[in-house]
Amino acid sequence: MAGRKSKYEKNIKITDHKIWKVAEYIRLSQEDYNNSIEEKKESNSITSQKTLLQEYIKEHQDLEFYDHYIDDGYTGTDFNRPGFQRMLEDMKNRKINCILVKDLSRLGRNYIEVGNYIEQIFPLFDIRFIAINDNIDSYKDPNSTNTILLPFKNLINDEYCRDTSLKIRSALNGRKKKGEYVGAFPAYGYIKSKEDYHKLIVDKESAQIVRKIFNWYVNEGMGCLSICHKLNDIGVLNPTGYKRKILKQNYKNYNIQQEDYSWTTSTVRKILSNDVYIGNITQGKRKVKSYKIHKLEQIPEEEWITVKNMHEPIIDKKLFEKAQDIRKKDTRIQKDGKLSLWAGKIKCKDCGKAMNKKTSKNKIGTIYQYYICSTYQKKSHELCTKHTIRLELIEKAVLQTIQEQITNLANVESIVKKLQETPDIANHNISILKEKQREIEKIQNLKKALYQDWKNNDITKEEYILYKKDYEQEIEKLKIIIENIEKENENEIKIKQEKMKEIEEFKKQKNIIKLDKTIIEELIESIEICENKKIIIHFKFKN
Repeated sequence: MAGRKSKYEKNIKITDHKIWKVAEYIRLSQEDYNNSIEEKKESNSITSQKTLLQEYIKEHQDLEFYDHYIDDGYTGTDFNRPGFQRMLEDMKNRKINCILVKDLSRLGRNYIEVGNYIEQIFPLFDIRFIAINDNIDSYKDPNSTNTILLPFKNLINDEYCRDTSLKIRSALNGRKKKGEYVGAFPAYGYIKSKEDYHKLIVDKESAQIVRKIFNWYVNEGMGCLSICHKLNDIGVLNPTGYKRKILKQNYKNYNIQQEDYSWTTSTVRKILSNDVYIGNITQGKRKVKSYKIHKLEQIPEEEWITVKNMHEPIIDKKLFEKAQDIRKKDTRIQKDGKLSLWAGKIKCKDCGKAMNKKTSKNKIGTIYQYYICSTYQKKSHELCTKHTIRLELIEKAVLQTIQEQITNLANVESIVKKLQETPDIANHNISILKEKQREIEKIQNLKKALYQDWKNNDITKEEYILYKKDYEQEIEKLKIIIENIEKENENEIKIKQEKMKEIEEFKKQKNIIKLDKTIIEELIESIEICENKKIIIHFKFKN
């Protein structure tokens, strides 16, 4: 048996007895799974590659295994892969001097870069490169890396990747046009159906939070920052935290550091603008530049692919449209964190620009609010006039006009129904409250067990004191969250009671007696102020 040659040696004579420290490089990507031949899929698997490389090392006495370097799920069109980069570091530190791959396509599919590594970088570090199935060995057969066949093979691998990329992109676009969801992680509020991964179904827990956000924003006039504070105060995980901790998804958000799962204004804005919540699927907002350059670029909105009514909506279409109207207007948040009742509604009749709200004090010390033309105030007194008018006059005129309009309506039940449309937020808060109470019980049990661990000498006294302090701090945080939830519940109940009083008063008087955000957003398109203090109200309904 001593004279028998390995099936890989191809009659090549060993010139010396140098021992090579081998890095086994293994790569598998999605492009390999798009090949229709099942036999090819299996031969490219991580296990099969590893078996092949280890068998090769066993049959060559001059090779000594050092480590595996595996990139599972990484394309071969670029070299920004963790396993490959780790191998390069070991190469630079002289820990390895031989790289072994199944074939050239495992190293990469970018023919220029692959050629650069084989012909320049590896020789610079005295690296022996072996590609088993391509009969390449830079040490035993130097000509195998210099032949015209090498760049030709790399070019074929590159072309294969380009062709696969085009086929995948075409297939995905076809699915998008059918309204099938092709993303990895659905928007907050939805999960993928187990029966059909291209269909979205409502996730009840997170959908309740989405409904809260829209209700607070549209019906209660809260700004995005106030909504963030409210969600953080009652201990609601943001979408990233929810996907990772509750849904157990391997979701990564590189903007979040050290598991800080608090809400931000940008997250709230994205939710408020996402038409997925009315049942639509909008895809194709971004794309990679090419199969070699994996940098994402934004696509113009007119080129997005939208298919309507593809799944159960979380938000009523009218509520969603109101949210979009508010977002488009020049609205400013008041000191209490809420939008003014009149935000984005009051305009100058002559220049068409928004009127600015101001606060002033008269000679006897009475504080009052008034509106003034923003063009006159901020740009030039020549471009427009003041158009000043007190807020109380606007409120009185609008209330009186709405009352007159409602009196003329034959059916007031539709308005009653609209006033009653308030999501049952308090009940959902109770479920969050119970969850936080369970967390406290769990930590308290851990704290009790900690003392026994110390007594059993499983941990030191210093460790006991440190862990005990951490547990106590966590319990205090949860107690604050519970206190905030209870306050929120009280506030929600109060709002609901006030709403019911309004409804009962409306039924009795057959009219409204007070203006609120819901009524103004539902009925009024805009209000124009003339220089002579004449008020023109544009209603959303034509009748």
